[in-house]
Amino acid sequence: MTRVYDLVGIGFGPSNLALAVALAERGDSPLDAVFLEKQKAFGWHRDMLLDGATMQVSFLKDLVTMRNPVSRHSFVNYLHAKGRLADFINLKTMYPTRLEFHDYLSWVAADFDDRVRYGAEVVTVRPVEDADGRVELLDVVVQRGGPDGELATYRARNLVVAAGLRPTLPDGMVTDGRVWHSQELLTRLDGLTSPPRRFVVVGAGQSGAEVTEHLHRRFPGAEICAVFARYGYSPADDSPFANRIFDPAAVDDFYASPEPVKRMLLDYHANTNYAVVDLDLLRELYRRVYEERAAGTERLRVMNMSRVTGLSDEGTHVEVTVRSLADGEVERLRADAVVYATGYRPVDPLDLLGAAGAYCLRDEHGGLRVGRDHRLETTGGMDCGIYLQGATEHTHGLTSTLLSTTAVRAGEILGSILGPAGRPHVPSASSPRATG
Repeated sequence: MTRVYDLVGIGFGPSNLALAVALAERGDSPLDAVFLEKQKAFGWHRDMLLDGATMQVSFLKDLVTMRNPVSRHSFVNYLHAKGRLADFINLKTMYPTRLEFHDYLSWVAADFDDRVRYGAEVVTVRPVEDADGRVELLDVVVQRGGPDGELATYRARNLVVAAGLRPTLPDGMVTDGRVWHSQELLTRLDGLTSPPRRFVVVGAGQSGAEVTEHLHRRFPGAEICAVFARYGYSPADDSPFANRIFDPAAVDDFYASPEPVKRMLLDYHANTNYAVVDLDLLRELYRRVYEERAAGTERLRVMNMSRVTGLSDEGTHVEVTVRSLADGEVERLRADAVVYATGYRPVDPLDLLGAAGAYCLRDEHGGLRVGRDHRLETTGGMDCGIYLQGATEHTHGLTSTLLSTTAVRAGEILGSILGPAGRPHVPSASSPRATG
């Protein structure tokens, strides 16, 4: 007999890890859950765990604290368990290094190894129809062991999709041995066989600035060329009033707002998150540029108001064509590697949902219709729940892909699945049905 899970989670990054914690803390919950993760082990942006790089959110916005401040899975308890609580307090900071926060996430994830199937990449989701043609269950098909691996199926009453982000590149651009996206930086650097002489970094956001700083510090014999269309790096707005856009209450406000107001808020507050740089890092890069110019040894070049217009792999190097937007002047650079720090976009849930996606409703702008409880709105033929963690910026605001409301969102999803009675919904002939 096929085992039926009350909850199957696609992906096991911070979002579904927070959900696993919320589930574990509901000691009275009868939910039977499993999480499917394509990575072979837990990992969160491993190739951007740069020395000294810090988080852009407070440690209090960990997996649990905003939902349950006394949870044993908090960052504070992690510090206590590691014997570093007093030392961290003495740092007088709200922002741990990214490396330490990754260790915290791994520490929490280790408690749920029995609920996660690592190395399981979701291929598709198939609706399971009953005798009346209604969908009360979903079959999640995964492949284990790579493209030639075996297929396995997990049957679910509820599905929580937390597939994370996908790196973006300019149209037509593909990565290769000398052209990388920043998401694979450290692995690529470790593979270098000779001392590099020049890197080109494309992008003016936080990742671009971090990559530029890291390369400049790590390779003292190399020239680093930062190329971007802006006049200069723009500082992130992390002022107290602007940061309220990341509060749990802001999700309610955003969700209830009419579409023009949603677009206005996203435009107004894009500088809290997109294509902006932490002010301390921005100042550090400027200091280095100034000191090198003063010393007459310019190794960090900021090529502003410019774009990369051509790449040619010459085997031993890559030829990079950079065009000035100001006067059209072209400069050709011989680089050991080009790093595109051009951001990410959420994975489209429909890429994973397969035939189940046909039941998902769209709004007048073509976006998926999502309830306040993060559940996809579906046609009347679908009785099981499909929930999204991420890919909901158009309905829930800027926190959709960020850590800020992860803890609270996990509790909201779990509460929706359990319902007022605190038990998972099991479809039956008498269950109320969506009208679509």
